[in-house]
Amino acid sequence: LSSFRFEHRPDHKELRVCLTVPQFTAATVPEFKIAFENAWKPDITRVVLDLSTVEFMDSSGVGALLGVQKRLSSQGEPVTLKGARPAVVSVLELLRLQRVFKIE
Repeated sequence: LSSFRFEHRPDHKELRVCLTVPQFTAATVPEFKIAFENAWKPDITRVVLDLSTVEFMDSSGVGALLGVQKRLSSQGEPVTLKGARPAVVSVLELLRLQRVFKIE
């Protein structure tokens, strides 16, 4: 069973990703990157990542999120991070990434 669930909206403009891992780290990021590439479609203009199960994220996880944002940046809309726990939000804020991502 995959650690990540991908769901395309009917118009294929939005990709929703649910991370079902407690740690988004160097151990889980390679699987995420492959799954993300497989789920990517050229007409996607919005990506929503559900981080509610992620308790810890290291620099690899941050790098993977930035990679998603870079992929989307041609469209101009920030990646939305939903349900991020305080420990994850504090890492993002420490790196001033609340300016890059939309944190809900």
